[in-house]
Amino acid sequence: MILLLSNNENVKLLEDKLKENHEVILFHDKITPEYIKEIDPEIVISYNYSHIVKEDVIDLLGDRIINMHCSLLPWNKGASPNIWSFIDDTPKGVTIHVLEKGLDTGRLLLQEEVTFDEDTETLASSYDKLQETIVDLLCSNLDDILSGNIVPTEQKGEGSYHRTSDLKALLNGREIDYNMTITEFKKFI
Repeated sequence: MILLLSNNENVKLLEDKLKENHEVILFHDKITPEYIKEIDPEIVISYNYSHIVKEDVIDLLGDRIINMHCSLLPWNKGASPNIWSFIDDTPKGVTIHVLEKGLDTGRLLLQEEVTFDEDTETLASSYDKLQETIVDLLCSNLDDILSGNIVPTEQKGEGSYHRTSDLKALLNGREIDYNMTITEFKKFI
């Protein structure tokens, strides 16, 4: 059984794909060691989960808890990774990693670089493309993750990290139109 942690409606695509071959429990609340012991999942997948997973849960699960993050780690750890990849002109892509104590600092399981045509892609379409890529990446490699055939590797380099407040400060009261092209967004910023 897979325990899927998420607070975002974009989890539906992943949930549906996982349910084709696995029993899945979608969980929105704060996860506790007691709940983990009660359901004893084969793996826990965090995907746009708004709660910080506490160390006692991580210690209980070891490598059986993973996180899906829409950036090419170590770049753009934290909030709004897609947007920051364009603001900072950093590598773009998706990462599946072991969830560890630090935010988006865990050992890497899988990564896939993603390219965008900045003149035609919008912020919304680039986000959708990253979501589709990471769901496909997980689903096509899940059996290897579950069997331990993918050996986690350490992240290399410092990368970057952003908080929600960083974007708010940069925008300084302005609103983002997610339907503008990436080129238009870069001019806007």
